[in-house]
Amino acid sequence: MSSPTDPAITPITDAPPVIVLVRPQLGENIGKAARAMLNFGLTEMRLVAPRDGWPNPSAGPAAADADIVLERAQVFETTAEAVADCAHVYATTVRRRGDTKPVVTPEAAAAQIHAASGRSALLFGPERSGLDIQDVSLARAILTVPINPEFGSLNLAQAVILCAYEWSKVLNLPQPPLTDQLPPAPQEELEGLIGHLEKMLEPKRYFYPEGRAEATRRTLRNVLTRPGWNALEVRTLRGILTHLGRADRHD
Repeated sequence: MSSPTDPAITPITDAPPVIVLVRPQLGENIGKAARAMLNFGLTEMRLVAPRDGWPNPSAGPAAADADIVLERAQVFETTAEAVADCAHVYATTVRRRGDTKPVVTPEAAAAQIHAASGRSALLFGPERSGLDIQDVSLARAILTVPINPEFGSLNLAQAVILCAYEWSKVLNLPQPPLTDQLPPAPQEELEGLIGHLEKMLEPKRYFYPEGRAEATRRTLRNVLTRPGWNALEVRTLRGILTHLGRADRHD
């Protein structure tokens, strides 16, 4: 087990939210949830009465190297014990009729967590049934994802990753490096491409009738100048035209 000072598990902020999986059923789903957490800098997982016990051998492969989250996972008998040190608890569920708790989106919950003092916890229920009434009663607010009303089924890892991503958005996590882009071709090279294509089209009577020739040439120019071709692309296109011209002569 890594030490609390391990850089891989150093919290990004002073009080990132705790992810609480209530009565999770499958080790694979626990592992996938751990992977989703670590993707966005969350490392503290708490498990409430996991069905198949803990540790679960099926969780590790599904975590895809997020083992540090699994190694630090704590197990509790009840949801109340799991959130006892948390001042702000969010229950991820669909709002039930008659429930008077405030309802927030993942984005709104993330903003509240960043602004709040004290620990926050996000509760996720069992895969089949979700959180029960007793679990939801512990929460200060209900967290619901706006979703297609015709198909509102999210799996456990999907729900975790949505909430983790929203929490991470203000952290300026490193972006994937941009690939080097070639600069747009100079106008001279574009003119060469346009002239090349026009020269091939004229014998085919593409610019007839003559009364429409100017408008047709202008449309062709607009098509070819809009994409911002780079020099390599322009040369490739001209190579294609040259090859097609040779094929015509062979015919």
